[in-house]
Formats: sequence, structure tokens, C-alpha cells
Amino acid sequence: MATEKNKTHIYCIPGLGASISIFEFIQLPYAQFELHYIPWIIPESTDSISDYAKKMCSFIKHNNTVLLGVSFGGIMAQEMSKHISVKKVVIISSIKTRHELPKRFLFVRETKLYKLLPTKLLEKVNAWERLFFNESNKKAAKAYEKYLNILDKRYLDWAIENVLFWNQNQPIPNLIHIHGSKDLVFPIENISNCIIIPNGTHAAILRRSRWLNQNLPSLINE
Repeated sequence: MATEKNKTHIYCIPGLGASISIFEFIQLPYAQFELHYIPWIIPESTDSISDYAKKMCSFIKHNNTVLLGVSFGGIMAQEMSKHISVKKVVIISSIKTRHELPKRFLFVRETKLYKLLPTKLLEKVNAWERLFFNESNKKAAKAYEKYLNILDKRYLDWAIENVLFWNQNQPIPNLIHIHGSKDLVFPIENISNCIIIPNGTHAAILRRSRWLNQNLPSLINE
């Protein structure tokens, strides 16, 4: 049994626009793991994703931690790991490189369509559907709705652009990628070298928490 001294500290980063309450159903054995939650902060307009990752690292108070990020939080966890020493990075419903972005994201990026959608409208879940979801994925968008409360325009403009223009070419070391087989935001056909949650959607952190609670301890301890 782990002692307090050698307990694994896991720092959790939510998805784009989501609060830390998105992790409310994740419960790991407290004798081995302690969960901490990193909220989104408002970036400066001049912040690069690396600059912002350094700011997020200021929340980390333990050595050799595990970073666990969902969706855009997974991208941020990978960027944070470039500035601190980590045991592992776990990403859920996310991407490892820019090559895993779906074609519709590339279309939004190349046409600059994201600049035409007023981020004020993202307070309404149907606007999130228009930007990141599609007709067949509305249930996943609806599941996220109650957790989407980080709606400052400065943050949203910055975060959306940094998803679309993330320039990671190769996966980082010590990375565990967990992905739902029915994730329609980041479709599984674009994803390689991941652990698949059968029938998991982009909202797997909410809807497949039992699977995650059962499997995360062994995956982290491998």
C-alpha cells in the first residue's frame, strides 16, 4: 500500500471551456492516488501555448506527477509536460499530434471560419455543436453543456485558435492515450496507438467513468 510520501499525485485539466467539475465521477483509490484539479485561467492575447502551459504549471505542487487532460486539456497536459518532470501524461478524448485533427477542423482553420463565429454565442450549446460537433454527436454536446462555464471571450478566442493551430508533430514520451470508439469530435479513424473505450463518445469522462475508474490505476502504474 502506498504511503502518503509515495502516493501518486494526479493533476487533472478539463476540456475547452469546461470547469473542473467535469471530473466529478472520477474516483481512484485514495491510498494510492490523490487527485488535484487545475482550472482554466484567462490568457494574455500574446500568450503562446507554451507561455500558457508554464502558467498552468504554477498550480503543480508535487514532483513526478501524472497529468491527466481531457480534449483540449489533453493538449495542454502535453504542453505542460515540456516544462516540468512528470511520471506520465494521460489524455482522454484528445489528440497526440496535429495529424490527428479531423478534416472539418482543418476546414475551419483554413477558411478562418472560427473567426466568424462570435464566441459570445458559445454560451449556447448549439453554437458548440456548430463549431466542434456534428448532427450525430449532439448527445455528447448536451452532456457537456452543464460543465461549459468558462465562457470569457478572451479565453475562448485564444483556446479555439490554439486547438486548430496546435503544431505538435510527434507524440511525447510517457503518454497514455485513451479514446472512445464513437468519439465524433476527434474520430477514432484519425487516432493511432490509443487504448480504446468501446462505445465511448467524446463525453467519455462523464459517461464512461466506471471504465476509467477501473482501468486508470493499472494504466498509470504500468
